[in-house]
Amino acid sequence: MDELHLLHRVNADKITSLVTQVGDRWDTQTSYADWTVRDLLNHLTAEQLWAPELLAGRSVAEIGNRFNGDVLGDEPLAAWRLAVEAALAAFAEPGALERSVHFGDKTLTADQYLDQMVTDLALHSWDLATAIDADADIDPATVDRLLVEWTGRAEESLRGPMFTGPDEPPAPIDVSDEEEAQTRLLALFGRRA
Repeated sequence: MDELHLLHRVNADKITSLVTQVGDRWDTQTSYADWTVRDLLNHLTAEQLWAPELLAGRSVAEIGNRFNGDVLGDEPLAAWRLAVEAALAAFAEPGALERSVHFGDKTLTADQYLDQMVTDLALHSWDLATAIDADADIDPATVDRLLVEWTGRAEESLRGPMFTGPDEPPAPIDVSDEEEAQTRLLALFGRRA
């Protein structure tokens, strides 16, 4: 299994574990974009739903508004599990990472897209965990990879097609190079550990 596939699985599993701990806290505010826990999971689930469609060569225009609004229904955990398993399977198809993915006027390679998916899952696992007072540690291998990938370009890249949410994404926070790796990664994306 390729490293990115593995990190997709690891970070998806972290979200699944956190969702099983939500209980009755669906309306709890997260620290991200004034989203509730449910809003955040809805975003993550919709992102996973897009993956099989985009990897099959469909454009954003062709997909349309199919994944707008509430994609969780009455069973958020079940909706999440179905969506993430479909996304994992789509990325694992032979040759999937050699494809191109079209976001309107921007085209990414499928491995760039998967890298952004892993980033989204990792950061939002922290957002979700802190909202429900759960273990907020991000997988160390993910932290190491994302620090290398995003250092020096996170603010510009946050305005890309994958990172939806607030109109103005949080600006990076200056932290010492002596801080722990996860703290530095979170700071790149405007989160204070």
